Amino acid sequence: MIQNLRITVLSENTAGRRGVLAEHGLALWIEADETNILFDTGQGLVLAHNAAALEIDLAQAAAGVLRPGHYDHTGGLESVLGRLGHAVVYVHPQAFEPKFGRWDDGVGRYIGSPIRDVEQLAPHVAQVVTTAGPTQVADGIRVSGEIPRRNGFEDTGGPFFLDEPCTQPDPLLDDQALYLETAEGLVVLTGCGHAGLVNTLHYACELTGLRRTYAVLGGFHLVQASDERLARTVEALHRYDVRRIGPAHCTGLAACAQILVAFPDRFVTLAAGKQVTLVSYRI
Repeated sequence: MIQNLRITVLSENTAGRRGVLAEHGLALWIEADETNILFDTGQGLVLAHNAAALEIDLAQAAAGVLRPGHYDHTGGLESVLGRLGHAVVYVHPQAFEPKFGRWDDGVGRYIGSPIRDVEQLAPHVAQVVTTAGPTQVADGIRVSGEIPRRNGFEDTGGPFFLDEPCTQPDPLLDDQALYLETAEGLVVLTGCGHAGLVNTLHYACELTGLRRTYAVLGGFHLVQASDERLARTVEALHRYDVRRIGPAHCTGLAACAQILVAFPDRFVTLAAGKQVTLVSYRI
């Protein structure tokens, strides 16, 4: 059971303090008791700069957790490989497969990671652990692995493909979450939320056996969500009685606004440079 938990936003679409930079991406620095974790790496344009500005030593990471193999979550990995020599990196086996997005003009463009395979990553880190299923990172911390898609209202697709002609839809099985069991309850960190926020919360409770979800932070991927999906997502956040809600990155302005209106006292603003203490039992 984690007694102290602080999250620092290293990369996000907006900047929240002087001296840090923004980019379209997400990277979080997690301090869970004595364990430091780098969760995603953003595009790589701001990660090293912001870490230095915030006086965070990435070499102190005991673990790195990578989610979907898109450039806005794994693009920074190459730029910090030299600092992760002591880290165990947890990554889905499909994260480094070729990934393409279909633009409005119908043309497919590469949107994957600059790291193309596990063999390219392995020599630079302590160990690479593939996480198709739930995997423990440390006491009270586990990577979800593949999240079951069980409801019909969360569109977990999109213009994402495994080939440049955009004929093979990407099921995005590498979309993972991080579940942390704390003294306040379950904390769920999502990177991009392609599996659906409600699916992610449901699986978190099923996997951990905890019924109380204290906090959920990260990208919720609601930027193009229908009114029905937004309403049912807000209803689920009520049902799980989430006390602190931090939408970021790919959540979308309309969804953020709706969540803020529904939960004005529980809303957590996330931006690059923001530090959020979720649990603190230090005397």
